[in-house]
Amino acid sequence: MSWKLSAKGSKDEIEAALEKRETTVGWDENIVLTGFETSPETPDLWQLDAYLEGKPTEEERKAVRLLFTGRIPRLKSEELPDTDWVVESQKGIEPIRAGRFYVHTPDYGSANDNASVSFCIPAAQAFGTGQHETTAGCLEMLDYMKRRGVVARNVADIGTGTGLLAFAALELWPHALATASDIDPLCLPAVNVNAELNSIPMGVDPGQLAMVIADGMHDDFLVERGPYDLLIANILAGPLIALAPEFAASVASRGHILLAGLLQMQEAGVRAAYLKAGFRLQARIVNGDWSILWLRHRFQG
Repeated sequence: MSWKLSAKGSKDEIEAALEKRETTVGWDENIVLTGFETSPETPDLWQLDAYLEGKPTEEERKAVRLLFTGRIPRLKSEELPDTDWVVESQKGIEPIRAGRFYVHTPDYGSANDNASVSFCIPAAQAFGTGQHETTAGCLEMLDYMKRRGVVARNVADIGTGTGLLAFAALELWPHALATASDIDPLCLPAVNVNAELNSIPMGVDPGQLAMVIADGMHDDFLVERGPYDLLIANILAGPLIALAPEFAASVASRGHILLAGLLQMQEAGVRAAYLKAGFRLQARIVNGDWSILWLRHRFQG
């Protein structure tokens, strides 16, 4: 059985707690956090949920409490039934449209119009079904980049989750070398299943998707496949800043980086890190509280 610790606070308090988790050294990755608005009628009242594998220990309670500065809210513990909450939360979710893309679960059919590109992404233990603002924003930005004339011959999707963004990149640039990676081993079978479901060929040749499990860019295959002229990373602000030098070294001259997973209040720090690494902002999308950034290498010949 799994457990959950919950705390209520203002939107600013919960967002600050989520941001602090990103910069906490030695955070227990078995504690999974989520923050959300409790009701449309009270938009400033948010809730932080911390999901645990077992009954909360005092050490785990302390770790969650330390995310808050100033007022420390009361933590409510709750034992949860033996249910796959990721799958349950995604059952019956409505399809989304983002640019030319239409993303749906198996509960729904493909788009009815010929102008849309449909992807079917079932509920799975991997992030990236298209429902989150960052994933939808990346799809919209990829479509915008294609319409602006970006040519991508070698693409990497770092932190791929379900593989959706890599699939979209291959749809836009069908002859590209495409590589997807994630630190979570659960993503490998998820990407393979989703690729088959969406007729995405897996392999190492142009027009195929190669998938690896890797921590950042620390993988021989990722290094050998570079440099990339489009690198996509929909992760979190902290890792995006930490990985800026590695990402910059992996992108070709005049190449492009698409970043997401950062809140608007984190954008300045992320942009500063990539400006220092030699990239300038080409365009940005704000989707909800999240920023999606298209950056390009500032060639100096």
